[in-house]
Amino acid sequence: MQILYRDDWLVAVDKPAGLLVHRSLIDKRATDFALQRVRDQLGRRVYPVHRLDRPTSGVLLFALDAGTARTLTAQFTAGQVVKTYQAIVRGYLEPAGVIDHALREEPDALADANADPNKAPQMAITHFRRPATVELPYPVSRYPTARYSLVELQPQTGRKHQLRRHLKHIFHPIIGDTTHGDGRHNQFFARHFANQRLLLAATRLQLRHPQTGEALLIRAPLEADFQRIVVALGWEA
Repeated sequence: MQILYRDDWLVAVDKPAGLLVHRSLIDKRATDFALQRVRDQLGRRVYPVHRLDRPTSGVLLFALDAGTARTLTAQFTAGQVVKTYQAIVRGYLEPAGVIDHALREEPDALADANADPNKAPQMAITHFRRPATVELPYPVSRYPTARYSLVELQPQTGRKHQLRRHLKHIFHPIIGDTTHGDGRHNQFFARHFANQRLLLAATRLQLRHPQTGEALLIRAPLEADFQRIVVALGWEA
């Protein structure tokens, strides 16, 4: 796994899409995990301080000792870490905006057995910016053409599946999302671009170093399959 940053206290890696961060009831048969890969690669114990959904690729941070893990976890919990994602969504978004829409717990029957589906919705806020759009001459739905946007997303809160649920809420679902997306557009991307993944990637992580206090910016490039589609849509620049 590609190491994006490493020092005596923490390590950041580029997690591929489709890989679980750690062992989970989501897939009892899975034997390959990001935590295990990093541990084996470094030859030492590592501590997860946040997570990425299995289908999401990009920057994943681990601490190298328990004290650093507590400090980093506190930063994430306090909203002091700026997480930036890139996504391709259906339709034309506004050039920039904020999605302020509370989300209920979304319990998984296996992984979240103790979650309370009757709990009051929790505040959830996502900032977005739209760098590019494209209109393709294909009647994917009831319109003669299909429109898509490249978006940059910064979640201010960290609710489960927040970005995917927020984009669905404003009727611009992320392409490749089989749970919250639009099946017709997912199938179109599968046919025309051979896409088999969720087009969502964590590309930047900004935080204060837990030991030095200095600003730290960690970047991850788009995976090759994601970048290929960006180029095909004319967004390489």
